[in-house]
Amino acid sequence: MADKGSNSELLTIGNVRKNIVGIDTQVPLLDGSHRTYVNFDNAASTPALRPVLNKVNEFMSWYSSVHRGTGFKSRLATEVYDEAHEIVCEFFGTDPKTNVTIFGKNSTEALNKLARRLDFGTRNVVLTTLMEHHSNDLPWRAVAQVEHVGIDHEGALDENHLEWLLEKYGEQVRLVALTGASNTTGYINPVHRIAEKTHAVGAEIVVDAAQLAPHRAIDMRPDSDPGHIDYLVISAHKMYAPFGTGALIGKRDIFLRGDPDIVGGGTVKIVTTDEVGWADLPDREEAGSPNVVGAVALAKTILSLQEIGMDELAKHEAALTARLLSRLTRIEGVKIYGINDPARVTEKVGVIPFLLEEMNHSLLAAILSVEGGIGVRNGCFCSHPYLLKLFDLSPEEIKKYQQAILGGDRRTIPGLVRVSFGCYNDETEIDWFIEMMETIADGKYRGRYVQDVATGEFHAHDFSPRVSDYFTLS
Repeated sequence: MADKGSNSELLTIGNVRKNIVGIDTQVPLLDGSHRTYVNFDNAASTPALRPVLNKVNEFMSWYSSVHRGTGFKSRLATEVYDEAHEIVCEFFGTDPKTNVTIFGKNSTEALNKLARRLDFGTRNVVLTTLMEHHSNDLPWRAVAQVEHVGIDHEGALDENHLEWLLEKYGEQVRLVALTGASNTTGYINPVHRIAEKTHAVGAEIVVDAAQLAPHRAIDMRPDSDPGHIDYLVISAHKMYAPFGTGALIGKRDIFLRGDPDIVGGGTVKIVTTDEVGWADLPDREEAGSPNVVGAVALAKTILSLQEIGMDELAKHEAALTARLLSRLTRIEGVKIYGINDPARVTEKVGVIPFLLEEMNHSLLAAILSVEGGIGVRNGCFCSHPYLLKLFDLSPEEIKKYQQAILGGDRRTIPGLVRVSFGCYNDETEIDWFIEMMETIADGKYRGRYVQDVATGEFHAHDFSPRVSDYFTLS
């Protein structure tokens, strides 16, 4: 049977929805019925594009180990794998002569690799922000002195504080580690302006583009440009290619210094019992057998996004965000964090965090799922310091929550409910979400929900559909 959305069909914002794998999947509801799943959890991970899955399936007939193989399949796979590196470089506007694309599992691994490969010495200060995902905070704590740039009352970056820290630490600053777009509030940071300020003190900048790359065009700019991005990290699973890869793009000379952070097969030219001759880039930084299938998927999804057009994609998601904000703000008891003005949606990606007055965030997420078939994310989104600041909690309150969580009780952990759009979401899904929110706000939901002490999650009483009825590994 032919797949929906064949590779020969030109991909556009108008037909991208039917080119999403699993778009018509039915999920069970509390009342015994089934409903087409609404995925509003794209900031966590996106479904696969059909052209990407098709390309992966096509490639599997040719799959083989890359590099050093003399067989035709190995030669083909090697050429495709190398071409995938080039496609990533081109997509982000880098010069492959001075920059390199290094494939790995995801953004988290890429940031950890960069932390281990940068030299610090007397430049031992990293400026990160309270907005960051833990992946762009914790790796730096292990290797440098970390200072956090603050946020304003809306949750946006406090650039005045950044400038103050740059002036305070001056030549001690090695790196500014900044998110391109917040995974919690969706704020888009002015990365090129911040890059100029960073370079002015002789430091470098890394942009965590995991949330920005699927939604906006990114140009790292030439190395000679004061606003250029020195390092960029992405995760393919947030870009409609969930096949286990990500990338770190950055300066070649950094990765040619010293030994690779992970060593073994594929990283060397020659090994004796006394000496090692390291391979050229990117091989020396991609230890072991690489995820060639993931690289194919990432390259194909980039080509697909280019086909749709990043500007068209951004316009579509902005329209969805404006529609949801304009309607969600009318529901009594709803509080939206960050930007809630539909006229300002170009300042953010399609991420909307909110709470419903006097309702636990986990309970609200459970009702939306069990009674509406709507998948959202709730909690702290791997950005605990950000949420604690957004909630304006006192040190005493924070300590209380810490003690409860470490004691195994997560029932009162603070958090938000997050809606996050992909390029395929549409207005009918928003309308159904608003209908469900109005029902919940009116107290007319049907289920009786019980909270788990250890996880803080709510489950509907007497509702436990068997996963094996829908999918098994056997």
